[in-house]
Amino acid sequence: MKYTDVVHLPLGLISATLLSFPGASKYYKGGLTLYTLESRIAFAGWTPHHIENYKGPTPDIVSGLAEHTRKTLESTYTVSESGTAGPTGGTTRNRTPGYVALAVAKDGGETVTREVETGSSDRESNMVRFALEALKLLKDVMKGVEKL
Repeated sequence: MKYTDVVHLPLGLISATLLSFPGASKYYKGGLTLYTLESRIAFAGWTPHHIENYKGPTPDIVSGLAEHTRKTLESTYTVSESGTAGPTGGTTRNRTPGYVALAVAKDGGETVTREVETGSSDRESNMVRFALEALKLLKDVMKGVEKL
């Protein structure tokens, strides 16, 4: 199994870490921090249909973002996340602080999603936890532990 061509969407912590090592271009094709609606329209192929049906971060949203970016960059794996780091949020489950939806799109059209709830409204700790959970999901997919 090749551990190459990992692309990550809004996980800035992971991007920064991967890019801190010399030779990162051998395994890292790029990353996007799609923090606003405008950035999703410009870089993730969103259409008016996506905007009309948007209800916050969900497994469907992150799988679509991961799949679009994986195809665009022709990567082997793409990691995507969207969630509510806090300290504020909404009242629905997917907008409560500590909620994150994660996806890993794999070459060949397979995408795996996972939802995590930290139970915390601490923004910094949630951001770190979201990154760790994304890496765990990627590891599971690469090892074949997560059903594809």
